[in-house]
Amino acid sequence: MDARESDLKKDLDATLRARGELGEEYEAALVESFLEKVDQRIDDTVERRVRRQLAEQQMAAARDDRSAAPTDSWGERFGFGIVSLVLAIPLSAIGGGTGHLPGLLVAWAGIVGVNVVQAVRTDPGLFRRRKPSPDDDRES
Repeated sequence: MDARESDLKKDLDATLRARGELGEEYEAALVESFLEKVDQRIDDTVERRVRRQLAEQQMAAARDDRSAAPTDSWGERFGFGIVSLVLAIPLSAIGGGTGHLPGLLVAWAGIVGVNVVQAVRTDPGLFRRRKPSPDDDRES
């Protein structure tokens, strides 16, 4: 039993004691007063729940807005390309020096793989087949 239920029980007990002391002529006023307290308690509970649900919806919408925003910028793509090329030089030297041609191929496969993953991350529809539009069928 939480504090609100305890308060409501105390209010009910007080109303019943007051009815016993005041008599039946005040019964309607006492019952009405108690019901107003119950209505207020219900209104407060509903208002709290509505505010909480609205806050949850606003948070979910804010999360969707953040995830819908572009995850990168031109600078990020450009920087990734530059870093990839700069790191390709020592990786090629290490792969070619230790593993000769197979080592060089493995190093470049890794470089290409990392760049493909980055490209797909920034543009998820990059490798999907484009659906032909009705304009493509037009003969000139």
